[in-house]
Amino acid sequence: MTNLVDTFVNRFQEWAVALGQHIQLSLVTLLVAIIISIPAAILLSHHKKGAALMLQLTGILQTIPSLALLGLFIPLMGIGTLPALSALVIYAIFPIFQSTLTGLSGIDPSLIEAGEAFGMTKLERLKKFEIALAMPVIMSGIRTSAVITIGTATLAALIGAGGLGSFILLGIDRNNSSLILIGAISSAILAIFFNLLLKFFEKAKLKTIGISFIVLVIVVVGSFTPAIMAQHTEQKTIVIAGKMGPEPEILINMYKLLIESDSKLIVTVKPNFGKTSFLYDALKSGDIDIYPEFTGTITSSLLKPTLSGLSNDAVQVYQAARDGILKQDKLVLLPPMAYQNTYAVAVPKQLASTYHLKTISDLKQVQDKIKAGFTIEFNDREDGNKGLKSVYGLNLATATMEPALRYQAIKSGSVQVVDAYATDPEITKYELVVLKDDKHLFPPYQGAPLMKAALLKKHPEIKQILTQLSGKISEEEMSKMNYEVGIEGKSAANVAKTYLEKHHLIK
Repeated sequence: MTNLVDTFVNRFQEWAVALGQHIQLSLVTLLVAIIISIPAAILLSHHKKGAALMLQLTGILQTIPSLALLGLFIPLMGIGTLPALSALVIYAIFPIFQSTLTGLSGIDPSLIEAGEAFGMTKLERLKKFEIALAMPVIMSGIRTSAVITIGTATLAALIGAGGLGSFILLGIDRNNSSLILIGAISSAILAIFFNLLLKFFEKAKLKTIGISFIVLVIVVVGSFTPAIMAQHTEQKTIVIAGKMGPEPEILINMYKLLIESDSKLIVTVKPNFGKTSFLYDALKSGDIDIYPEFTGTITSSLLKPTLSGLSNDAVQVYQAARDGILKQDKLVLLPPMAYQNTYAVAVPKQLASTYHLKTISDLKQVQDKIKAGFTIEFNDREDGNKGLKSVYGLNLATATMEPALRYQAIKSGSVQVVDAYATDPEITKYELVVLKDDKHLFPPYQGAPLMKAALLKKHPEIKQILTQLSGKISEEEMSKMNYEVGIEGKSAANVAKTYLEKHHLIK
């Protein structure tokens, strides 16, 4: 409990920003869903076939996993608020549409007949009594929609839209239960608050609800004013994003410090952004400007078709990655850093000692006795589990999971083999042994800044600034920095700054 309070106090400013983002996203979603759902339900209330079709359609859309929707929207809309908002609205429409139909169909037919007898039109009946009578049921649907939206909005952090989900994702990545609890509890309290607030409006007068709706519109529009004004500032902001984990967060903070130290550019960093495909699509669409990528990832995953038959020479792999990604996507890969963060296969020290495991080939003798825990990405790569099958002849029983969870799984004994990166701090923390890649499955993985050629054309100084890291940072140095951030909980920005100052790259 003490650790939870300390973590909350230390990250209060980050929490306040995340809470504001979460509320903003939820309110916009609710507003758009109301504007779409209620008029649509009113128009279809007297057309049973049309109403039934709409209910089926919105119901089917709710069954689509939210993560799948986000993945589908990224190539179309990029990353950030727009795809997150689009996905949330899809889930928010059904409860409001359904409750509006239910409320209108539940009105006593004799009242409608009386209205018609007095010569009222459909619009007049709606204004005089139908909406007022249906409002308690409509508000019940809005309450349900609000709770669903607030819960689902935690996934928005996966694509750079922020919110309380950023605490949950960071907590999972760092194996920090305090961060997970801060995000989860805050989201739950927010949902309860909205639920109670909207419950009050079920019994409120129609005039009060109307005024509140106008206030909601003003608040939502006003919340975007700072962002709109920022877009019109003269200074250019460079957005640098990183994948999940301490290492990308350290690197993007190094990029930020170097660029802001040696130029007039302003840099925004977006750590723990998501998987390779998210960042790659975001870079091509222009939603981000730079992210650290690895030479082996480009040659084996991003280039289509992937490059095969390359030697394990780091220079040749870099040159192939640099030339290939420039030709394919007009992206520039600057010269890489020194360290190799290649894929690795790791087992507990005790298991390695018991079965005398030193190389990946040695796993074949025990493959029927062990279970592997691989990331989804590693499991589907030719230089991953597919390569373990084709090159090493291994057929391991495998469970796929998020990167941080595989270390928890091997700690608990649920799995006995995991994929890792050579500089992962968890290798030291959990006393794992990295098996030698004796058949040279894994290509060299050297990290380097990846960006659009158009960015360098506009800001050529960035190339010289970031090339200062070329050939620097050893595996030992990177492992040490990863341990400080991922295990000891130090700030990635401070660790990055310390390294750059130590090596006289910034003042």
